[in-house]
Amino acid sequence: MIKNMAAEFKKFIMRGSVIDMAVGIIIGGAFTKIVNSMVADIMMPPLGLLLGKVDFSNWFVVIKQGATEGPYASLAAAQAAGATTLNIGTFLNAVISFLIVAFCIFLLIKGINKLNTHKEEAAPAPTTKKCPYCCTDIPLEATRCPNCTSELK
Repeated sequence: MIKNMAAEFKKFIMRGSVIDMAVGIIIGGAFTKIVNSMVADIMMPPLGLLLGKVDFSNWFVVIKQGATEGPYASLAAAQAAGATTLNIGTFLNAVISFLIVAFCIFLLIKGINKLNTHKEEAAPAPTTKKCPYCCTDIPLEATRCPNCTSELK
C-alpha cells in the first residue's frame, strides 16, 4: 500500500503542471525580493528626501511604552525596548511593493492575452445559392433548379 501511494505521489509530482507551478513559485519569490529591495532601497530614500528627509522604514507610532520609556530614535530601538508599535513605514513599503508586483503581473497577463488572441477566420466562400422561384439551396454552377426545373440566369 505504501509503495502504491509512493508511486502515485511520484506520478503526481512528475506531471508538467506541478513542476511548472513549482518553478513559478520559486521565480515569484525571487521577484518579490527584488521588488522589495527596489522599493526599500531605491524608491523610498528619494521619496523621503522629497518629503523632508523622512525615513519611511522608521515611521511608527508607539501604542504602549516598553521597559524603557520613549521617545525612541528608531523602530529598532522601540522594538528593542519592548514597545508595542504600529509600523506605518513598513506597511507603506509593503503596499508599494504589492502595487509594483500587481502591475507587473497585469502587464504579463496582458501580454499573454495578446499572444492568445486569434484572428477571426474568414467565413468560407459560399458553395450554394437560393433558387429565386422555390427558395431551395442549389449549387452555384447550376443553370437549372433541380427541384422546380426553373431556368436560372
